[in-house]
Amino acid sequence: MNLWRLNPLRSNTPHQQLLLLTHHYHSPTNKPISTTTHIEEQAEQTKAILSLLRSPNFSPTPTTYSNLLSQCLSTSQPLTFASQIHARLAKSGLTKHATTHTLLTRLYLQLNLPDHVRDLLDEIPHLEHLVSAYARAGLARESALAFKNMRSAGIECDVFTFPSVLKACSTSLDYVTLGTQIHAVVVFTGFESDVYVANTLAVAYAKWGMLSHSRRLFDAIPDRNVVSWNVLLNGYVRNDRCGEALRLFGEMVLSGTKPDEFSLSTALNACTGAEDLHRGRLVHGILVRMGHAGDLFTSNALVDMYAKLGDMGAACAAFEGIGLPDVVSWNALIAGCVLHGRHARALELVEEMKRAGTKPNIFTHSSVLKACAEAEALDLGRQIHSSLIKTGSDHDPFVSVGLVDMYAKCAIMEDARRAFDSIRDRSLIAWNALISGYSQNGHDEEALALFSSMRGEGFSATFNRTALLAVLKSSSAVQSVVLSRQLHALALKAGLHCDDHVVNSLIDAYGKCGFIEDARMVFDENPFGDIVAFTSMITVYAQFGWGEEALKLYVNMLKGGHEPDGFACSSALNACTTLSAYEQGKQIHARILKSGFIHDIFAGNALVNMYAKCGSVEDAGVAFSEIPERGVVSWSAMIGGLAQHGRGEEALEVFREMLEEEVAPNHITLTSVLCACNHAGLVSEAEEFFDTMERRFAIERTGEHYACMIDVLGRAGRLDEAVRLVETMPFEANSAVWGALLGAARIHKDPALANQAAERLLSLEPEKSGTHVLLANVYASAGMWGDVARVRRAMRECGVKKEPGMSWVEAKDEVHAFVVGDNSHPRAPEIYAKLEELGRSIVELGYEPMVEIDLHNVGRTIRRRCLRSIASGLLWPLGSLVHRKGCRFGSRRI
Repeated sequence: MNLWRLNPLRSNTPHQQLLLLTHHYHSPTNKPISTTTHIEEQAEQTKAILSLLRSPNFSPTPTTYSNLLSQCLSTSQPLTFASQIHARLAKSGLTKHATTHTLLTRLYLQLNLPDHVRDLLDEIPHLEHLVSAYARAGLARESALAFKNMRSAGIECDVFTFPSVLKACSTSLDYVTLGTQIHAVVVFTGFESDVYVANTLAVAYAKWGMLSHSRRLFDAIPDRNVVSWNVLLNGYVRNDRCGEALRLFGEMVLSGTKPDEFSLSTALNACTGAEDLHRGRLVHGILVRMGHAGDLFTSNALVDMYAKLGDMGAACAAFEGIGLPDVVSWNALIAGCVLHGRHARALELVEEMKRAGTKPNIFTHSSVLKACAEAEALDLGRQIHSSLIKTGSDHDPFVSVGLVDMYAKCAIMEDARRAFDSIRDRSLIAWNALISGYSQNGHDEEALALFSSMRGEGFSATFNRTALLAVLKSSSAVQSVVLSRQLHALALKAGLHCDDHVVNSLIDAYGKCGFIEDARMVFDENPFGDIVAFTSMITVYAQFGWGEEALKLYVNMLKGGHEPDGFACSSALNACTTLSAYEQGKQIHARILKSGFIHDIFAGNALVNMYAKCGSVEDAGVAFSEIPERGVVSWSAMIGGLAQHGRGEEALEVFREMLEEEVAPNHITLTSVLCACNHAGLVSEAEEFFDTMERRFAIERTGEHYACMIDVLGRAGRLDEAVRLVETMPFEANSAVWGALLGAARIHKDPALANQAAERLLSLEPEKSGTHVLLANVYASAGMWGDVARVRRAMRECGVKKEPGMSWVEAKDEVHAFVVGDNSHPRAPEIYAKLEELGRSIVELGYEPMVEIDLHNVGRTIRRRCLRSIASGLLWPLGSLVHRKGCRFGSRRI
């Protein structure tokens, strides 16, 4: 102990010493420098006061003890201190003094010692006083028991006893039956008409959620006062019936009852809950006219209302109108900034709050942690965490969940897990925060395992939508249909299967797993599907190449009166891309223009991609130019479209423009650039991009990049370099790489290399017929007919069939489809006649067909005829017969 602190006190009497000592330690000019210093000074103070209490010359009065107990309540004193004061009071016979008894009871309640409180209250001799004392202490069961004993003893109740016991019963739904019994006693004894008792009954029923009973009691009060109105107003707001609360406030004003500050603040809270800014402004006008603008309680509700409803200008004005804002005022404004995404301003307000001398509390820290989480301000979040640990506030339920959420959103999952593990009583919100964090940061296995642990910790039946959505996202990421079905079953069991968000997540999960029929079943079971559900299902169809089904669903969506948004239009455009459905894509483009989504980034990117894939590069360029803020996806789509149609030089020019606009490319962009170089025959440029992509663009080379580069080298005849590149790859070559090498071997008629590549391809994809066909082409072009026969025999033995090619032409809003050697078209004779005419014309122009690719061991003339009758060869004559301009062509394997 620092003795110099007590030396000045030695010349005073014990009473003066006690007063000076408590004043010294609680003086505002002696603020603790740190938490550790504060704790040490409190310990010194406790020892000094106890030393004075033991002094033989010290004879304290009830007033002395009251002052001392009041000081104890304002600080964190240990149990031993409270016990010794209690002992001194008992020795002095002052425990039954009204003031000291109340303060000592409050001190034990603050220390969370209900047994000590009961012992104190049992000393009260009069049962009617005991009922009130237990009620004030929050001991509902004891208060009710005292009331029962009072009735058994024949002691009459008065207007103070009933409100006390009813207040105690209103604290829990466990006491509803007891509360209704007391209500019966009130009616029987004739106290129901007393406004004080009636108001307390109305409060009790409102807290139990029985608002119809509260309303009947309110209507039966003959002489309602402002408290009566406030009781029912507050009951409506507490039970989220804010619209009814506002109607009641209107009745109150029309009845001539003058609202007080509590009425006005409750009405403002009702406007907040009902999200009714207009009525909130009307209430604001009423409180100004009634002279309550300077009331702190009402002003805080006003700031909170404006802040939560998004009028931050009015919230700041209301805040600035408060003379001395308290911590509630600051919290309301800070929370509003966080709610509406003004995270930087929220953090500035905290610093202003500290400079103004207002100490942040738990709710402040909770809001600041949310701001740090959304702004990903990790360093500031760590500083706040450190200060919370020093003050011992890090174990508060709100703060601890905020810490988990902050670290998770900053992608520091190790610290998020540590914060979660430090929580003693984990709530559902805490579990949700960590599960969502794992899922959002790609730790899908951990998210799924944690969800299982949560259910094992007693939340098997109480999990909510937040947790289910997070684990559904993780199950779709790991593409586990088993998990998706289990989660679907849990959603059914929990009654969440009709929730729009859950439905959309289930569709996405089944779609990512490739179970299209299951996704459609979920969609069909939700008869009131919203635009998001339609978009999810259309997206699933488009991703798996079910373009026709996607467009049919899009049409059904329009027929159902659902107006598509930018996401729905982009999904439908992707479906058009898979079908090369140019005309349908133009129709969707028209709807995008009509709906005002032309500047939507998703719709714009999808338009560029659709036009490019459908062969209309010019239209793709126009759509590209209309995108206001072109990102990497926009540029990549345009570059890829140009590259796909052999316009390599233009693709590289667009790529250079992209770099000039300082848009960083991604791995897809570089794949398109390499393809552009390939189509344009720019081998050296392709080598430069391939060799420098890691150093120049910080992009690691993928299998796609290697496949493109091998194709570039192969087409240029540099087969040895292509083989060396395959051998020096840092990872195992995939089917795309070996396919590129096989294609190069076919072009340059290298049977040995073709055989090597085909063997690796067949080990990776034995069911694909394309590998066998390419290998047979190589053998046929080299005249190795025995090997051609061997490949065909191997296909028959393995059950592999060549997929027939189908091509189509879209002309005059009609689609004409063909397969090889097709004679089913009603205009087949004209088509073949035109085909012969075109064939003669192109031969006269010097064209010589590559008859080597035909797998039939026949003469060149017959081979020419076979090649002419392939599916794509039948398109051009029909196009020239039907409509010379505006025809769109497409082909695919069926």
